[in-house]
Amino acid sequence: MGRPGRGRGNEGAVAARMAETERERGRLILRDFVSPDLCKELEFIHKSCGTIGYRDNVLSTTLPHLIATGCERLKEKVEEFFGCEYELFIEFTGLISWTTGSRIGWHSDDNRPYLKQRHFAAVCYLNTCNKDFMGGIFHFQEGEPNNILPTAGTVVIYTADVRNIHCVDEITNGERLTLTLWFTRDSSHDEDAKILDLLSQRYLSCHDDVPDPRLPVPASSNMYWFSFVPESSKKLGFDIRWARVYILGYNFYFNDRNSSIKLGSSDEVLELLNMPLLLIKDGYILERQFSNSLQALQVVQFCLWRGPHLQGSGLQFSELGIEVKSGASVECCPVIMSDQEVAEKIFVQLSSPDEDPILNFASFGIGIAAWETYVHTLHTQLLDSLPLWSAYGTISPLTLRES
Repeated sequence: MGRPGRGRGNEGAVAARMAETERERGRLILRDFVSPDLCKELEFIHKSCGTIGYRDNVLSTTLPHLIATGCERLKEKVEEFFGCEYELFIEFTGLISWTTGSRIGWHSDDNRPYLKQRHFAAVCYLNTCNKDFMGGIFHFQEGEPNNILPTAGTVVIYTADVRNIHCVDEITNGERLTLTLWFTRDSSHDEDAKILDLLSQRYLSCHDDVPDPRLPVPASSNMYWFSFVPESSKKLGFDIRWARVYILGYNFYFNDRNSSIKLGSSDEVLELLNMPLLLIKDGYILERQFSNSLQALQVVQFCLWRGPHLQGSGLQFSELGIEVKSGASVECCPVIMSDQEVAEKIFVQLSSPDEDPILNFASFGIGIAAWETYVHTLHTQLLDSLPLWSAYGTISPLTLRES
């Protein structure tokens, strides 16, 4: 038999050498750092709020939607690893999905004059390669480990300079979801100041205690128009809000015939999606009016996320006053559906959602009630925290209560 004591000592020495090597090359891999629950909540936020991103076939979620992600623990880990405790500020936070056809070649994260303030980066993977998407493998140009297969919960931390030049393979199917943070030592680039300014403008001047039913700050309508250029070079597109519900079997229904539009420009369709509407599924109409398509999308995505937990909530469908009727003649949005095949290609679901009866209208009202509670709770906590954040000029994570 071997000598256990010596074996453990050797293992410790190897681990120490590996840790030192990681520091020298300026990178660290953390497995299971982001909890499965947080991965799913961030997926819900992104699929409820995401708009077109900074490059082709990439979607992103804007700053105000990310204040509840609790990034402080990750910042502390970066500071600890690189020996710069209490020196770093979060420079930018991006909740990003890479869809079919997206990729990025060799680069460092400070490779532009306007990015030189970036010193470190952390990429948090929120879903898993070969399960939720195909392709999208992360590669470092030099050093070990050089190939990172994305798995939900894993975080890759690295310096933003030329020591860690990297690339991402093309996504060939599905949607690759990441939460990426860049850190800086330069306080003038602290992201918190930007977020606090946006939140203060929106909430501190508001005296209405009723939470906004559209929790995200809506972007301009053209930010939801996804253009896709396949190999044929024929430019196609669709509205992201419509595509997200369509891929789950829903569509939008406009019950006011006076607001219905004839086939026309995409601008007219986008304007219609900002008006009150209903949801239809399998020929049935849910008789609950939503303020616009973004609110309807939030509720659908919330039900997909929280459905298994809501079944044991004790709420009854009949208690919620929501009726379902046959939709013998329904008028869907006419223009957006012309590119439904492109939407299916971009938002294809490789892994089917868990069996989730909440997505059926027969119990959809439970999800609406729970979503309203979730929005109200988050809104209340935000209003309670914002004066303190503004006073100190920094944001601390919200602790969300169970909905």
